[in-house]
Amino acid sequence: MTDFRWAIIGPGPIAHKFADAVTRLGGATLTRIHGRDIHRASAFADQWCRERANAGGIHPCATTNLDDLLHDPAVDAVYIATPHAFHADAIRRCLTAGKPVLCEKPMVTDAVTAAELIALSRARRVFLMEAVWTRFLPVYRTVRQWLESGAIGRVRAMQSSFCFNTPWNPASRLFDPAQAGGALLDIGIYNLTITRWVMQASLSQCPAAEQIDATAVIGPTGVDHRVDATLHFPDGVRAQFVCSVESDGDDTFRIDGDAGSITIHRHFWSATSATLAQHGAAPVTVDAPLRINGFEGEIEEAMRCIGAGAIESAQMPHEETRQTLEWMDRIRQQIGVRYPFE
Repeated sequence: MTDFRWAIIGPGPIAHKFADAVTRLGGATLTRIHGRDIHRASAFADQWCRERANAGGIHPCATTNLDDLLHDPAVDAVYIATPHAFHADAIRRCLTAGKPVLCEKPMVTDAVTAAELIALSRARRVFLMEAVWTRFLPVYRTVRQWLESGAIGRVRAMQSSFCFNTPWNPASRLFDPAQAGGALLDIGIYNLTITRWVMQASLSQCPAAEQIDATAVIGPTGVDHRVDATLHFPDGVRAQFVCSVESDGDDTFRIDGDAGSITIHRHFWSATSATLAQHGAAPVTVDAPLRINGFEGEIEEAMRCIGAGAIESAQMPHEETRQTLEWMDRIRQQIGVRYPFE
């Protein structure tokens, strides 16, 4: 597909990063922008779409009517970037209309809903992928090579943090339960999905977590501000992580093996460098800069899969999304976070 045409649902901050990558990739364009506020959607479209706004100030690519977007033959795929709570409905409508979907993480808020949408994707034969951009970063190709080659021996433990301190605002999507706020779903998903990725790279598959121990700091609106958790795997392997929106952390991902260690440097979810430390050898650090802004890898993968007629990506398959959500379901049950729409 020489001119792949994307639409966006939810023209917020993260969508700007997606749009920047699309417009700089070559061979891809933005043709439709859907938002609740036509003026906001129009301003976004005026910045990123090829056409210019008309004299009335409303961009021809902007719409508040989702059906207009879903029935537009000039849309090859849809990127969903709304708050988490609204992903499921948008995905369902896109798949039903036959529009391939790349949806921001977490794809939905629970594993049961994920399973329903995966079944719909398979029944309709329409592509669906969770937009976990970290898995497609250049430095992770090097880390995978280290793990697959046994450079650090058997993986024994993992430790990671994703933390930042943001002012509390009950209306913010981070703290609003109606928008599925909380540290776990918003940023803890990175710790968990890379834990799964490490286990797969080193063992060919990620075993079931035999036990998960989690504690949390719950804020005034009932969502988690901080989560500390340990996942216990067979053979004594442990993965510990902390995610927080009320404190800072070192934001690295460390993998310890019986013959060395790997550190994916700060900030591990967007890292461009990693260090291999083997017993008896000098540490080796690899730098792998981004070609654009980091989103290009997942966008190219989605376009490649859709062009090939696939309904899922081998690098970010449906089952990865569902099983990561199962872990988050177990953690949320332990810490007592439940959303009003569940």
